[in-house]
Parts: sequence; C-alpha cells; structure tokens
Amino acid sequence: MRIEISGKALRLAGGQTLKVTDGIGSTLCCEEGTLWITEENRNRDLILEAGACMRLEQAGLALVTALSPASLSIA
Repeated sequence: MRIEISGKALRLAGGQTLKVTDGIGSTLCCEEGTLWITEENRNRDLILEAGACMRLEQAGLALVTALSPASLSIA
C-alpha cells in the first residue's frame, strides 16, 4: 500500500481505501479525483468529486475509497 502526504493532502491511488476510525466531526474534502465514502451506521454512501467536502456524522469506522487517483484533506 502506498499513501503519499503532500502538504495537507493525502494521495490515494485508484482503488485504494483509507480507514478512518472514530473520526466523527472531522471534515473530509476531495481535492482531486473521486472518492466513495462509507460510514458505519449511515444508511447511504456518498460520492465526493474534486472540490466537495463532507462532515463525518457517525462514530466508528468510515471507509474512503479512491475511485480514481485522488487526494483528500481531513480537518
């Protein structure tokens, strides 16, 4: 697995998944590419395109999968 951190952004290869544990309240922003976000106990998944952000609303596990090469920031 290869995850690059450049400045404030994490770079993921297409198909690569990042696990975020107990990130409730954190904001994920897709800086480049397309991300598929799945949160534990949430009844729907979200797709983020470049420039879009979302706030994690659930405690537990969130999976962030790059559908294409992508970069994201977490605040």
